[in-house]
Amino acid sequence: MDRIYIRDLALRCIIGLYPDERKTKQDVLINVTMEADLRAAGKSDALKDTVDYKAIKLAILDFVEKSGFHLIESLAEGIATICLKDKRVQGVTVTIDKPGALRFARSVAVEITRSRTA
Repeated sequence: MDRIYIRDLALRCIIGLYPDERKTKQDVLINVTMEADLRAAGKSDALKDTVDYKAIKLAILDFVEKSGFHLIESLAEGIATICLKDKRVQGVTVTIDKPGALRFARSVAVEITRSRTA
């Protein structure tokens, strides 16, 4: 499978368990890797033959900024679902970093991989 990457998408959302985390939006850093067969697009040079990563980015942006999850695992699951709505995407890996979540650590991250079910 070929891959399309959306790297270092920096967004803000309500995320976390604790009362102080529920008051103001926090930074999250999102990386998405989508697996798809890109041969037709490579030959045709036409958007209709590939994954419209701009449309997916806009859907992720809308979803994340309106979300209010307690866990970054749940946020990642929602992003994976958005990516898999495009029938060309056969699999997706979503990594979400939550900078400053732990003292003395740059960030905490969760990575999930999902694929299209038959």
